[in-house]
Amino acid sequence: MQQIVSAQWLHNHLDNPNLIILDATIPKVVGSAMAKEKRRIKGARFFDIKKTFSDGDSAFPNTLPSPMQFEEECQKLGINSTSFVVVYDDWGIYSSPRAWWMFKTMGHQNVAVLDGGLPEWEKQGYETEPLKKEAITPGNFKAQFNPDAVKNFDDIQSNIEEARSLVIDARSADRFYSRVPEPRADLRSGHIEGSINIPYTEVLENGKFKSKEKLKEVFRPLEKETSPLVFSCGSGITACVVALASESVLENDKAIYDGSWTEYALLTK
Repeated sequence: MQQIVSAQWLHNHLDNPNLIILDATIPKVVGSAMAKEKRRIKGARFFDIKKTFSDGDSAFPNTLPSPMQFEEECQKLGINSTSFVVVYDDWGIYSSPRAWWMFKTMGHQNVAVLDGGLPEWEKQGYETEPLKKEAITPGNFKAQFNPDAVKNFDDIQSNIEEARSLVIDARSADRFYSRVPEPRADLRSGHIEGSINIPYTEVLENGKFKSKEKLKEVFRPLEKETSPLVFSCGSGITACVVALASESVLENDKAIYDGSWTEYALLTK
């Protein structure tokens, strides 16, 4: 299965009985609201990253839930082990790759991100509908957790000394180089020692992923890099954007630093 699909592709496969469409939208700014009445692609189900699909006991935002929690919540959404999952968000490309990464981490390979998200879907004139509650038949999804897809604080700390992996930070260059303060008031500026900066906006163009040829240029400095890649950002969301973009052009092993700069900065004060 493709990992990034077009609006036309999705529209052409709407009759697939195994298809599950998930809306993984989260606000870009805490407390913000969408500028218009919330609508969804017809039949989409809400994949709530901030609440349902995060570890509520974690001290850090957006933390990966346990395999058991992920499995149970996916079953509630009617997802089966054979489901063909397509994820989108209302911003174009922002939080949907986080859902894609979670599914891959939990062993579900049949998952893709809708390129351009809801804006592209609407631009193509395809059908949307208002939000509504619907009865969902529970699915039989089973999680098969892959621990190699996730890195924690200790992994990052030891990597600074051993340099086994290359850490790629998806935050803006201004945040990476401490030219502006972090959005979170209690968070210091800076970056992980030895990491490099590829802002997630560099892999996007007009709300969609850049072409493979343009992505090759973005990742050109890494074409001879053989080390595993670890993607980081502010809180584990946009790291997944760059990770997904790299899938088509880099064969390195890849993982996400789940706590990202929020965790690292707080634990290394």
